[in-house]
Amino acid sequence: MKFESDYIEKLAKIITDNGLTEISLEDGEQAITIRKDLPEVSIAPSAPIVSPAPQAVPAAAASAPAKQAEEPKGKAIVSPMVGTFYSAPSPDANPFVEVGSNVEAGDVVCIIEAMKLMNEIKSEQSGKVVQICVKNGDPIEYGQVLMYVE
Repeated sequence: MKFESDYIEKLAKIITDNGLTEISLEDGEQAITIRKDLPEVSIAPSAPIVSPAPQAVPAAAASAPAKQAEEPKGKAIVSPMVGTFYSAPSPDANPFVEVGSNVEAGDVVCIIEAMKLMNEIKSEQSGKVVQICVKNGDPIEYGQVLMYVE
């Protein structure tokens, strides 16, 4: 099978229509990967979706953020897609990483299942995993923080 331009355009449309960031296909010795580049956006747990201006917040609610735990340190690894988070390659395998694990840039830290495709998520930096923000099997959203690496 030769990957025709019409076929490639259909795959690109599938990526756009379903909010995916990448599709990879193999057919014998041929392989194709179509990847949608995303703008580099830093998403933190206290992203701009926070509460309104302070004068509009009642005094009791204004003190609530102060009671929250400290913001995690390190760089966030965020989900590039909507799907299901898996911490290990199979149900009976050890997790890719745990809190305290050292990772190198390019190491697989988890898998996100999207539309029956297993997508390996890799660390963009070397360091130590200081917090894992989701549990195995949790549904996740695009841009959701998965873990922090310091």
